[in-house]
Amino acid sequence: MEKEIYQIPKVKLGNYGLEVSRVGLGCAGLSGFLNAPISHEDGSALIKEAFYKGVTFFDTSDKYGNHDNEIMLGKAMKQLPRDKVQLATKFGFVMLENGEFEIKGDAEYVRKCCEASLKRLDVEYIDLYYQHRVDTSVPIEETMGELKNLVNEGKIKYVGLSEASSDTIKRAHAVHPVTALQMEYSLWSRDIEEEIIPLCRQLGIGMVAYSPLGVGFFAGKAVVESLPAGSFLAQVHPRFKQENIEKNKVLYIRLADLSKKHGCTPPQLALAWLLHQGDDIVPIPGTTKIKNLNNNIGSLALTLREEDIKEISDAVQVNEVCGSREVPFLAKYTWRLANTPPK
Repeated sequence: MEKEIYQIPKVKLGNYGLEVSRVGLGCAGLSGFLNAPISHEDGSALIKEAFYKGVTFFDTSDKYGNHDNEIMLGKAMKQLPRDKVQLATKFGFVMLENGEFEIKGDAEYVRKCCEASLKRLDVEYIDLYYQHRVDTSVPIEETMGELKNLVNEGKIKYVGLSEASSDTIKRAHAVHPVTALQMEYSLWSRDIEEEIIPLCRQLGIGMVAYSPLGVGFFAGKAVVESLPAGSFLAQVHPRFKQENIEKNKVLYIRLADLSKKHGCTPPQLALAWLLHQGDDIVPIPGTTKIKNLNNNIGSLALTLREEDIKEISDAVQVNEVCGSREVPFLAKYTWRLANTPPK
């Protein structure tokens, strides 16, 4: 007897045919991003649990866990119906011998990465293939041209970009439709609202929101639960540095007070606020715990009125947030700087 699949709504991601669950699952944390990695067995179990609760959109990258995350997700996929899963992965980060990295987007590298990801995931096609960050030394037309070739060959179905500038998005879209743009978007990271979101809506591009809980802040990281000693967040992320977290705590407290009013948890209210920004915006919260997975899915049950959305927005005003959203080593790859040379 087949296990019951819950009915989480499906939405169109962009105007080009891709449908995904209203909430996805970001898989980076399963391989140790911001926390200790979990085993492939436990990771597969969580992915399967998410699927049977109606989450069908899974997001990974060849960078996560140094390829290990794709292998883990591939193992889970063997236990799920392939045609009911929307699998997204990314390319672009090249690790160097000195421990640093560079971004690559030339045609040869795009193809090499795609074929390697297909092998690690052990699938015949990737539903949504993103350029993880923009290579500002290569014309975007070259990168998109090769992605278009991969679509024509059936190796990928849809093309995505991440942290791309307006000019890069428009030039890329002229070569081949961009189905989705993945950007950081949350209550305390709203810098895409004035320029990027309107452009995507004009072009029919869906929006995938990464770090929708503010890298865990609105789930209580560094406020309700202490960060582990030597935590990446405390050491590297500007908003979690001691002098900033003390000031940012007030934002969490305000959200927590409002969540009591709505009879939900703070992360549920933060996700509900994001879900109410439009059906074309799909958050991909990540977790390693079933309890948090259930909590995140529960955000779909919340209905907010316009006055509620305004009250939440006013409680977490962006100009009150202390610290940059970007960790120092990624700052030069932010969307505002992601222009490429002319073809």
